[in-house]
Amino acid sequence: MNRSFRNIVTLAAAFALMLLAACRQDMHQQPKFIPLRENPFYADARSARAPVEGTIARGQLEDDPLLYTGKVNGQEADQFPFPITQKDMERGRERFNIYCSPCHSQLGDGNGMIVQRGFKRPPSYYDPRLMKAPVGHFFNVMTNGWGAMADYSSQVPVADRWRIAAYIRALQLSQLGAGPVQTAKASSHPEIQKPGGAPAPVTEAK
Repeated sequence: MNRSFRNIVTLAAAFALMLLAACRQDMHQQPKFIPLRENPFYADARSARAPVEGTIARGQLEDDPLLYTGKVNGQEADQFPFPITQKDMERGRERFNIYCSPCHSQLGDGNGMIVQRGFKRPPSYYDPRLMKAPVGHFFNVMTNGWGAMADYSSQVPVADRWRIAAYIRALQLSQLGAGPVQTAKASSHPEIQKPGGAPAPVTEAK
């Protein structure tokens, strides 16, 4: 009888220990303000506080419309936000071959490898509409997508999108035997501006 009682007590104690071990206070259960959720503590019922007046943004302010949107006064720009060097053109060609050529092909005629396997064919860069399109248009399409094309803003950094756009323009001009690629004034952004000023414009793509 005593042995049975001891067994029952032991089992009860083990079960209690198991229950206690399952009880814990995780970080997600701590009292805190949930972003964008109503909070009665403040008079405006918002948990997020407005920035102090005169606060200056730090980091990626993106206050240069040309650099970050490809537009000037809301219109697609036909200029680059920084000088396009030979090194930029080579980088643009490399990024183009990685991200763009599977659809557009390395020639830019829209007959890339996945198009040959049934994917929707994009327009040729030599289509009259795209030949007349400003370089800001290509940057805008890479940033926001267009038609069946998804945006590449998460895969391709801002500066590389401009380098790809420069390579596309050089590709167009090289096929038609047109003039040199025009460069724009240097950007005021130190992470993109080239030291020593802009070198001579690139006249053709390799």
